[in-house]
Amino acid sequence: MVIKSEWVTPITAGAFLLSAITGVLMFFHLDTGLNKMAHEWLSWTLLTGVILHLTINFSGFKRHIKTRQGQLLIGIFTLALLVSFMPAGNKDKPSFAIPIKALSQAPLTTLALVAQISPEQLHERLAKAGIVSLSNEQSLNELIGPDLRQQIHVLKTLLSKQK
Repeated sequence: MVIKSEWVTPITAGAFLLSAITGVLMFFHLDTGLNKMAHEWLSWTLLTGVILHLTINFSGFKRHIKTRQGQLLIGIFTLALLVSFMPAGNKDKPSFAIPIKALSQAPLTTLALVAQISPEQLHERLAKAGIVSLSNEQSLNELIGPDLRQQIHVLKTLLSKQK
């Protein structure tokens, strides 16, 4: 198969444009609709385009990485990638964890009030989710533990409007 730059370059440029714009929108929390999904999924098109572009222009790429400047720039980005895997200095949980934790530590009667349902309905929803509650004074934290993801999942079930 012959890889032609007539279509690889426009695909790469178009995918870069999409990824750059949606990335900037996400950075400034201005993304709407399908921006995030397009950014995440269509970035695969960018990756494919870059790989194909490198394949076509490999001799030029080799020339660049033989220079001190090319090695330095690639080294800087490799270092930035490695640093990105390190744990962040701020070990605080995300901002939404605070209200989730508060709701999870509240008595079930309080959760029923928040969900605008009776305590009995709350116990029914918990039972449907496979969680056995024995008292209205128990908390979600007591019933399912401190795992934030699980708390979010159960709270979503409890607080969503049931049909």
